[in-house]
Amino acid sequence: ADVIAQPIGSDNTSLLDATQLALTLTGNTIGANIMLVGFACQKGLLPVSLASIEKAIERNGVAVAYNLRAFALGRMLAHDPDRLKPQLTVGGPTSRFEKPSASLDERIESRATDLVDYQDEKLAARFRALVAKVRTAENERTPGKDALTDAAARYLYKVMAYKDEYEVARLYTDGDWLASIRKQFKDYKSLRFHMAPPLISKRDKESGELVKREFGGWMLHALKLVARLRFLRGTALDVFGYSEERRLERALIDRYVDTLETLTEKLSPDNHPLAVEIAALPEDIRGFGKVKLDNLDAVGKRWDTLLERYREAA
Repeated sequence: ADVIAQPIGSDNTSLLDATQLALTLTGNTIGANIMLVGFACQKGLLPVSLASIEKAIERNGVAVAYNLRAFALGRMLAHDPDRLKPQLTVGGPTSRFEKPSASLDERIESRATDLVDYQDEKLAARFRALVAKVRTAENERTPGKDALTDAAARYLYKVMAYKDEYEVARLYTDGDWLASIRKQFKDYKSLRFHMAPPLISKRDKESGELVKREFGGWMLHALKLVARLRFLRGTALDVFGYSEERRLERALIDRYVDTLETLTEKLSPDNHPLAVEIAALPEDIRGFGKVKLDNLDAVGKRWDTLLERYREAA
């Protein structure tokens, strides 16, 4: 943020994570660019009228409804971002608003608490222990620095709390989502869910992505049952865990834990910046389904290269 503010002036700086916001609010990172256009338009930073931009989206003829919605969401983020907080909270632990002033200890404990809700106390305890090990090594070998611990806490949490069917079910049924729906649509008659359950959904022949289907309000009861079964996550009885995406997500946890072990064993003042860079690699593993698998493949190659360089430097 400081680097960006220097050439343009702090008064003109507006920062937002468009990729994560698009993913949380629309279900697809592809809306990030058009969301930024909406944000800039609402701020009066574009020499083009609102009507002209909307007309251009319509004339383009590609995903018109989706792009108009993303554009409108971008404008709302510029005009009244607090209005979107309920939807952002529903996006899961990684989309929660985090206080910029929170200390490292507070951030670590906040994520550990989220992992209890996500799975159980056992997972949270494993998270705390691994982060504590990184912190001890960093304090001993690079006194006064905590960037590696911060990165480890952020991204160990991210790989542990992958959004699977159990987590989606929990977020829909923990009460917050339904409360936000009732607050926003006081007179709604019924609920409709558009989902693509992996076990019963077909794949698009061209994109390879699962095709969403519409389900009635009864799906909320089914989601409550699925949420209660999250203790099965990662076990032999986890029926969702046999998909390629879920197997890779669990393997990613093991790989990241092994990487943290390597980073702490060979940490020194000279390789500390590289260690932080490696610890932050999961930042670019985003999206769902095919998008996430493609990102995982791309990041995996860079991961191998940087880790080899780290070992050689050590």
